[in-house]
Amino acid sequence: MPLFEIETNAHIVITWADTEAAATENLRRSYPDEEPVRVTRRPRDTWVISKSALGITGPTDPCAAARDALHKAQGDKVHAIRLYMHQTGADLEGARKAIESNMVMGW
Repeated sequence: MPLFEIETNAHIVITWADTEAAATENLRRSYPDEEPVRVTRRPRDTWVISKSALGITGPTDPCAAARDALHKAQGDKVHAIRLYMHQTGADLEGARKAIESNMVMGW
């Protein structure tokens, strides 16, 4: 099944779908208020994000609080960071790393 990259004004969504129309429908189910700006079929069936490019070093473990914040924020990273800071009392840098590392692991 092909992998599609769908860009909206707020997110870049990666999804598997048989067709571009099916990929767009996946976006609409997950983010009904967002319109696709660009839909691209990826040349391979995997998506890789470099942790070092995000400034994440060392081991990372899934974090329930970060994943909950991402869910509540519907994947909006900045909003998820704020929610995580409020929920855990973490500073900005710690919250950013927690949220981004969990995004990398496919929350």
